[in-house]
Amino acid sequence: MIFTLRTTANREDQVLDFISSHVQKKKLDVYSLIRPHGLRGYIFIEARDKSSAEESFHGVPYARGLLPNTIEYKEIEHMLEQVKVQVNIQKSDIVEIISGPFKREKAKVTRIDQAKEEVIVELLEAAVPIPITVKLDAVKVIRREEEEKGNE
Repeated sequence: MIFTLRTTANREDQVLDFISSHVQKKKLDVYSLIRPHGLRGYIFIEARDKSSAEESFHGVPYARGLLPNTIEYKEIEHMLEQVKVQVNIQKSDIVEIISGPFKREKAKVTRIDQAKEEVIVELLEAAVPIPITVKLDAVKVIRREEEEKGNE
């Protein structure tokens, strides 16, 4: 069964993270969480029953509640896209963050987590280097470490 959860607009990712950790901690019968791009204020929860879905977001900030009716997979199938991101980002690359609170900041890649599709970067302009985790699609490479060495 697929349930539709209303959320505060632009807080879908935070709600998704909270629900994901709730499901893992409580071992709930929730099979998938779907956050379609371009659809603000909603997350889809595939669960065994309504009570499992409701328990998954109980106490989660920005979660507003389930819509009364379940939906069929075919109704949201067009919003889903099976994507395997092949990224050309390497450790020590200089990247520009293109979305999120650090937008337009330049940073150096310290680690890449392909499984989670995240990179850990350190902001170049920061007085103290603090590791920040951002999604792979939130950065673009602007300079390669080998290129710098080749130019010296």
